[in-house]
Amino acid sequence: MSEIYFFKEDCQIDLRKLKKYKAWLKKLANLYSYEILELNYIFCSDKYLHKINLDYLNHDTYTDIITFDLGEESENKEIESDIFISLERVKENAAKLNSLWTEELSRVMAHGLLHLVGFKDKTDSEQKEMRLAEDQALELL
Repeated sequence: MSEIYFFKEDCQIDLRKLKKYKAWLKKLANLYSYEILELNYIFCSDKYLHKINLDYLNHDTYTDIITFDLGEESENKEIESDIFISLERVKENAAKLNSLWTEELSRVMAHGLLHLVGFKDKTDSEQKEMRLAEDQALELL
């Protein structure tokens, strides 16, 4: 059974407004033949996410998202994950990109899920593929 949860740490967001995203996220996972077992989105501040980046990844940088794949390595295409998103970073990126913050939030939420279904973004070509997949995800919304 698919379970998607939303939490907040050290930030302000009305989590009730995110319920509409659950069906979209399930649809996005199914598009890539994955099933969501448990997916936790934790919205937080820059400071909170920076500490996670330092403590768990040993990266002293600010980022908009960190995705932890908690699923076991197997042939099953099942998703279990915690995805941390800095709302401050999302708002700043939306301003830089001249887009609505809700659109940027949706893009970042999709980005985390796309990592879980196999997309990467280290090289230029991977980044282009990721951006295309994000755009397609936003069209589903």
